[in-house]
Amino acid sequence: MKHVTLPGGEVIPSMGQGTWKMGERTERRSDEIAALRAGVELGMTLVDTAEMYGDGAAETLISEALGSVRDQLFLVSKAYPQNASRSRLAGACEASLKRLGTDRLDLYLLHWRGSVPLAETVEALEALKSAGKIRHWGVSNLDTDDMEELVAAGANGCVTDQILYNLVRRGPELDLLPWLAEHNIPVMAYSPVEQGRLSTHPALDKIAAEVGATPVQVALSWTLRQDGLIAIPKASSVAHVRENRAAADIVLSDAQLATLDAAFPRPRHRRPLKML
Repeated sequence: MKHVTLPGGEVIPSMGQGTWKMGERTERRSDEIAALRAGVELGMTLVDTAEMYGDGAAETLISEALGSVRDQLFLVSKAYPQNASRSRLAGACEASLKRLGTDRLDLYLLHWRGSVPLAETVEALEALKSAGKIRHWGVSNLDTDDMEELVAAGANGCVTDQILYNLVRRGPELDLLPWLAEHNIPVMAYSPVEQGRLSTHPALDKIAAEVGATPVQVALSWTLRQDGLIAIPKASSVAHVRENRAAADIVLSDAQLATLDAAFPRPRHRRPLKML
């Protein structure tokens, strides 16, 4: 598996584990716990969650599944935009820490932009960092103009922008991805296989047969192809985790990448950043 270097020099795996909609159904809990544990054993030690996911249920699940190996993890959570103010962010962070059973977050993100000024959110995030509650901070679902405003507000501590990016969501390639690369801010791609919907397509089927993989693995490998990108697919079973992890070792040829580029062309004109 490749690794990504954050601003400041910390190295993290290029593939982590997402947890959206996990921890919400009792009958799936044991499988989800097993999946998270298997992912860590396979080197997928970056675990992403949010206070929004199941109103904290995903954070509680992570604590149950991975509390005993907390020091092996790079733990990421996200705050609602309405909690991203000076008066509320510390409380939201403390609630996430309690549910996660930890004393610090490795990365804390603004989940999406709301009405709180970005400069105020940056101030609140920096205060949490100074207090030792978080080690790094970043943002999610912020487009190029938002990132420019963030930098203009004096924010030089942002270590990632977590965005929707995959074969059918290539809009960020036109401006946001180059902007982030220019500013040395790694990308974190959520829904890298479009929530499983990239499971069948003639081009994916063809390449999957060529490399001895599944279409989903090919789609995930495509997302992971570029340096400075972290993908966080979700898996609720051990078998699915193993399938995701194997995708990180697939190297697509130039001809195969060209086939995918033709089958899933990027937009010709800039589009606003999409989010799920």
